[in-house]
Amino acid sequence: MIMENFAPIMFAGLVVTMLIGFPVAFSLAFLGLLCGFFAISMDWFPASFMSNLPLNVFGILSNDLLLAIPFFTFMGAILEKCGLAEDMLDSMGQLFGPVKGGLGYSVIIVGFILGAITGTVAGQVIAMALISLPVMIRYGYNMRYATGVLAASGTITQLVPPSLVLVVMADQLGRSVGDMYKGAWGPSMLQVGIFALYTFALSIIKPAYVPGVPKEARTLNGWALWAKCLRGIIPSAFLIFAVLGSMGGLPGINTAIATPTEAGAMGCVGALFLAALHKRLDKDLIWEAMHSTMRLTAMVVFILIGSRVFSMVFQGVDGAKWVEHLLSGLPGGQVGFLIVVNVFIFFLAFFLDFFEIAFIILPMLGPVAEKMGIDMVWFGVLLCVNMQTSFMHPPFGFALFYLRGIADTLFKEGRIEKPVKSNDIYMGAIPWVIMQLVLVVIVIFVPETVTMFLDKEEKVDLDKVVIEMPSEQEVPAAELKPEAAKPSAADAAAAAAEEQKKIDDLFKK
Repeated sequence: MIMENFAPIMFAGLVVTMLIGFPVAFSLAFLGLLCGFFAISMDWFPASFMSNLPLNVFGILSNDLLLAIPFFTFMGAILEKCGLAEDMLDSMGQLFGPVKGGLGYSVIIVGFILGAITGTVAGQVIAMALISLPVMIRYGYNMRYATGVLAASGTITQLVPPSLVLVVMADQLGRSVGDMYKGAWGPSMLQVGIFALYTFALSIIKPAYVPGVPKEARTLNGWALWAKCLRGIIPSAFLIFAVLGSMGGLPGINTAIATPTEAGAMGCVGALFLAALHKRLDKDLIWEAMHSTMRLTAMVVFILIGSRVFSMVFQGVDGAKWVEHLLSGLPGGQVGFLIVVNVFIFFLAFFLDFFEIAFIILPMLGPVAEKMGIDMVWFGVLLCVNMQTSFMHPPFGFALFYLRGIADTLFKEGRIEKPVKSNDIYMGAIPWVIMQLVLVVIVIFVPETVTMFLDKEEKVDLDKVVIEMPSEQEVPAAELKPEAAKPSAADAAAAAAEEQKKIDDLFKK
């Protein structure tokens, strides 16, 4: 066997290993070490090559940017349980409820707002389903629409800053987190618009699917209702502005006064303040938040270490060159490359988590995209738009699993009259997955959806640069002719004689 043929074998082994179902971090590390020892036995690289592994692992653990992950996770965990979601869903539901599809609009809007302050899918889907699913069923909403909008609105958090996926993308692609956040605002708002447009179209075509809530069902009206809405929106908006604005992650803010880690720490303080404001701050809440943060952070670190073992050996057998030759020769240039990559990521997301895709696949694709002249922020946000579908894929989407569990719990507790069928959950997810894929197509063919909020680079046309030389009258003689400013030979001799005389006089004294 020759080394050129080993890279595709390693990649095929990676796919098979992922499908086995053993924890990804340990599977990657095992496959990487096994292939590394085989490469050493074949003299493809020396044994000393593997001595770089401890340095690579230490480089991961000393990466300051990844410290932002536990901070943002802790912030999201606190906000999930502090009662903010309940208050916002209740007030928004009463505000939009009388309109056809009003409960759907409220779920979409609250999902977007919660996504901008929590950044976690599981808690968001669970919280919104617990509150909104019984209400939507009670007032006659179509079951497939109800389950679909709850799952899809929970996955918006993967795209809306401060998404953890965007932090990882920024680290893997070598771009600033602030730029990645700015680039994600356009697609995230467009996603909300597409979801709302679908709800509006459904209210016209199938009004019985999304009926309005009777006005007598309102418990609040007038200023009291608006006050409750603003009580949830204003603190959330302030927290979003403080966290994202401080790190330059909002459109129009070009200066970052804090690193992502510092902004995450500030977000944790803000989340604790909001929990205290809702009178939910206690030791149990803090302990649960710390526990979930510890579990997610440990998972990320171990996946990073395992992926680094695999990628180092893959690079050693010229795997990067194989991937580059494979993808750079695709027809269609940049667009052809992006279409193929997104189709590949879409199907890969059936089996892999977004962290696994970001740490394993992205280091292979990023260098190829950069050599093709693709903007790295656009590329990262595009893949993030694609990877949010990983939570909605029937039958493996985690958001659907969360919804399945919550529906069973609600039925056992008697909060809904009949059980929710798995078929309704899976079939209800399909239109929303299609809408997410529509957004992928839009971002591919209209990159301005990502780049319009980024800082514009100043371009200099070298053909129009004019260098004007000053005339002799404008330049002093000493600057125009440096040699003219030097003393003549006679002056130099006189100065030397003067100095010698001073020295002789000094000796005589």
